[in-house]
Amino acid sequence: MKPCISCNSKPNPCLNFHYCLLLLTLTSTTLCSSQSPTLILPLKTQEIPSGSFPKSPNKLPFHHNVTLTVSVTVGTPPQNVSMVIDTGSELSWLNCNRTRNFTFDPTRSSSYKPIPCSSPTCTTRTRDLSIPASCDSNKLCHATLTYADFSSSEGSLAADAFSIGSSSGTSGLVFGCMDSIFDPNSEEDSKNTGLMGMNRGSLSFVSQMEFPKFSYCISESDFSGVLLLGDTNFSWVAPLNYTPLIQISTPLPYFDRVAYTVQLEGIKVANKLLPIPKSDFEPDHTGAGQTMVDSGTQFTFLLGPVYTALRTEFLNQTAHILRVYEDPNFVFQGAMDLCYRVGLNQSKLPQLPSVTLMFRGAEMKVTGKQLLYRVRGEVRGNDSLWCFTFGNSDLLGVEAFVIGHHHQQNVWMEFDLHNSRIGLAEVQCDLAGQKFGLTV
Repeated sequence: MKPCISCNSKPNPCLNFHYCLLLLTLTSTTLCSSQSPTLILPLKTQEIPSGSFPKSPNKLPFHHNVTLTVSVTVGTPPQNVSMVIDTGSELSWLNCNRTRNFTFDPTRSSSYKPIPCSSPTCTTRTRDLSIPASCDSNKLCHATLTYADFSSSEGSLAADAFSIGSSSGTSGLVFGCMDSIFDPNSEEDSKNTGLMGMNRGSLSFVSQMEFPKFSYCISESDFSGVLLLGDTNFSWVAPLNYTPLIQISTPLPYFDRVAYTVQLEGIKVANKLLPIPKSDFEPDHTGAGQTMVDSGTQFTFLLGPVYTALRTEFLNQTAHILRVYEDPNFVFQGAMDLCYRVGLNQSKLPQLPSVTLMFRGAEMKVTGKQLLYRVRGEVRGNDSLWCFTFGNSDLLGVEAFVIGHHHQQNVWMEFDLHNSRIGLAEVQCDLAGQKFGLTV
């Protein structure tokens, strides 16, 4: 069902601050046209030192390291909840365990409707979930979700009224009402009530709301940007280069059919094309090796042979301008093993060779400080540690290439569901909010 959005709506604050390297504060504005209206949401980011939260040196907080956190209202009467926007997930869910803070209480909502396990929603629309839905003791549809950061949640499927920004809301949106949640980063994620799935699955938020596309643009300079929900074109945005979404109809054990999967075809360091066979970028007969664009991941992760080729060339091209941190036991977040020592009194990094990800029909060029990330709290003598922002998927046990949010800074990212493609264009994202007449 399409959202009903008033064309004379007033700005409405709707995002809370939340830990990670991307935090949002939203005020909504609506553009109206002959087509469906578009919600325009300004973004604001904030960085919190990683030392403020429990450290987990042997595994990467893969799913929630970068989060876009949006506030919505759910139920009748409406309850304010905070949800993480995740393009890598399908089913939206809320924390319905009343023993935890920041929960949704279904008993207070007159429009809350649990979904029986005999419902077509349970028997057919859950087919793309990683773990099939089951029937609990109350004959309700039971869902279990697991993520790459070893977190999980489980509970019952239900439907209720959701409203975001200036939208007057939509009833009957299916979500998971989770009463059992395990998260290794519990101190961080207890600040959130749930997760908003944004992939291409039939139960995702964008699919149920029937948004034909959504876009975002994140600044690297002043922690601002913009998020758009809906189909609107803007002439001031640089021409987008589109790469088609890869779709495989046959179920394969390691291929996520509802992810935003694109075809990575090559990588350049500066102007040097790495000698990597194209077959190394293509999914194999099991589906392993797809390339996913995921807003729930901070950095970019490449499968072993491709990562090794990139690491070797970047190391060679920076040999005379950077000092490698020689400690084989130090692997940042469990997957990033190329780190450098940079003097604490050094005001800026030297000029670094760019890394260009070459997709079918489009490119993503990573430059400057997006290539190295300063590890908070790690000092060696008079040096700080900076690590290469590409990691090895093999060390995570992830059978895929994952394009993280860090490398999407200053790139207009358009997810065009109607035409099954993703559009990219280099844009000064800190100016995007000004173009829309928004302030944060």
